[in-house]
Amino acid sequence: MGMISEADIEYIKRPQGQDVQADQTLSKTVQTIIEQVRERGDAALRDYSAKFDKTTPDNFEVSPNEIASALADLDPQTRKDSEFAIAQVKRFAQAQLATLQPLEIETLPGVHLGHRIIPIQTVGCYIPGGRYPILSAPVMSIVPAVVAGCDEIIACLPPGAHPAMIAICHLAGAHRIFKVGGAQAIAAMAWGTESVPEVNKVVGPGNAFVNEAKRQVFGKVGIDALAGPSEIYVVADESADPRILAADLLAQAEHDVHTRVGMATTSPHIAHETLAEIERQLRNLPTAATAGEAWKRQGEIVICRDEAQLIAWADYIATEHLQVHTRDPHATASKIRNYGSLFIGQNASVVFSDKCCGTNHTLPTMAAARYTGGLWVGAYVKICTHQWIDDHGIAAVAEPAVRQSRTEGMQAHRRAAEIRLFPHNVDAITNGERD
Repeated sequence: MGMISEADIEYIKRPQGQDVQADQTLSKTVQTIIEQVRERGDAALRDYSAKFDKTTPDNFEVSPNEIASALADLDPQTRKDSEFAIAQVKRFAQAQLATLQPLEIETLPGVHLGHRIIPIQTVGCYIPGGRYPILSAPVMSIVPAVVAGCDEIIACLPPGAHPAMIAICHLAGAHRIFKVGGAQAIAAMAWGTESVPEVNKVVGPGNAFVNEAKRQVFGKVGIDALAGPSEIYVVADESADPRILAADLLAQAEHDVHTRVGMATTSPHIAHETLAEIERQLRNLPTAATAGEAWKRQGEIVICRDEAQLIAWADYIATEHLQVHTRDPHATASKIRNYGSLFIGQNASVVFSDKCCGTNHTLPTMAAARYTGGLWVGAYVKICTHQWIDDHGIAAVAEPAVRQSRTEGMQAHRRAAEIRLFPHNVDAITNGERD
């Protein structure tokens, strides 16, 4: 598929674009927060909690009594629905993990190579507070870690988060839960404080401060990805239903005023009908203040001349969520390669993945789908290689290693290979008599 650009397609509605006038102090502010948490630990967490969250918990760690209270107050139907989502995400993660297998292979006589699937020991899951108490957020981050077999799973969420979020963190399988939010939570998990343990990897979405903190601590700890505002795009032909298209686009738009919401279609009729339908549905949507602003700022509709251009455009934008509403959606979907998660056919709404169908809703944004997929059970394990070589294997690999080391001028490497090839001449080799 050839390259495509915005000049190649026709806009029915063009986005205003993301607000690129980012706060120039963001990076420095986050750097200061991280430094303060590293140096002052819990004292810095208390200061930042008071400053940003307008509250300071007596204890950062959620107690067993608080968990019990959160569970007791959780609406019974909400608990059942959350447990349904946990079961679905767990089932899919287990199936994914089953595709990863240990390996042992003898590549040459006596040369044994392999790998093991090793769970990451400690992981920290950031659970955003956000505009809504998104009860599926803890499920998506914590459940795959449980399935992977991580030894310690901690969750951090803002002090003001809805108590139901604490209950879901517990039900999902978090071993410890902390009331710490923002960039300071990322710093605490990366470096450890008196209360919050140091972890090996940090996962989970958050606001711009959380995202920048993850960027700055990467290297000290692993991270899943750097996530921007949510995105949805639909590719459609003349068979699509504008009412359903509009409903799905607005469902994502209500996340945040910065959400990217768009559609590409081969049908000018569908383009104009969907545009009109979005405006109609906004008139009676309770969350229109957010969804309408997102549509005004980031909404886009483009017309492609044929399916080939439609597919090329989908691969170019590499969106987080990609819905396919065409006459043969499976055929269309099979030709697309850049997406965070793919929703094939009219029935496969993003909302089902967002909430409970089982695929993970933590996905790449900002065209990162060109090179990575989303959060999954594989993000919580390491594929670590090993090797063992018997005498037959030495005969196969030592001489090439000796010659290559000599060519490179790496004489210690050459000696290390030679003492395996000539075990009776170890003294001569290590004394430099064969140099």
